[in-house]
Amino acid sequence: MSTPKVLVASDLDRTLIYSSAALALTMPDARAPRLLCVEVHESRPLSFMTETAAALLTELGDLAHFMPTTTRTRKQYQRINLPGPEPEYAICANGGHLLVDGVSDPDWHRSVQERLASECAPLDEVREHLEVTADPLWVRKHRVAEDLFAYLVVERELLPEEWVKNLAVWAEERGWTVSLQGRKIYAVPKPLTKSAAVREVARRTGAVLTLAAGDSLLDADLLLAADRGWRPGHGELAEDDWTAPAVTALPERGVVAGERILREFVGICAGRGPGAGGVPGAV
Repeated sequence: MSTPKVLVASDLDRTLIYSSAALALTMPDARAPRLLCVEVHESRPLSFMTETAAALLTELGDLAHFMPTTTRTRKQYQRINLPGPEPEYAICANGGHLLVDGVSDPDWHRSVQERLASECAPLDEVREHLEVTADPLWVRKHRVAEDLFAYLVVERELLPEEWVKNLAVWAEERGWTVSLQGRKIYAVPKPLTKSAAVREVARRTGAVLTLAAGDSLLDADLLLAADRGWRPGHGELAEDDWTAPAVTALPERGVVAGERILREFVGICAGRGPGAGGVPGAV
């Protein structure tokens, strides 16, 4: 089999894998899909995908360069046990780390650090602002990820919507962006993007077609950089009714959306879906 020339870059949480709270099993119990646990944390099952999605991901690994593309830290990513061939490349920390066979590429990480230092406010300034302005009434945890960005774990039902809007304005003025995903509020430097790392992997692999999927604001640049993209019917992008010419907004929500996304990937990579055949990559 010749080397695949398709690069598939997909977000993980709430795109391909789902926590119990995010499964959205709205069908009758007897019709619910069988689930496969793909992540265990502190001896407890944490993330799932349908068994059909697992089979599709295994098939995809033989058809294309599949690359997990996540905001998770390396440690958080390494807890996940995805079916199929081990990916040669993975993107962690929203593009801050490019893993090659499980090891961070030091040259890539160094280039990211240099860009952040020159283009946006320092992490310490943002972290201090979060500590001063976030109310302990609804904040459960303050976290810094890989010395690259910050996030809060919050009680969503107590979180003031106005506070998030004000934080977004404050961050924008300093070259940062804010994303609310479930119980987490992320503050991420604008130059720290998944798309930049995807472009680098497309260059290394010689990919002529790039496919992508994601659900959050932090995935928008990834979807725009790909030749074709998909977003599920849930998440920040769906809530904002966000779309783009080459991005398909799927109606499915929850874990069945992950299955649908993988079916779309496999269909195109196997020459069975619309747009199959390969177009010079936008990335």
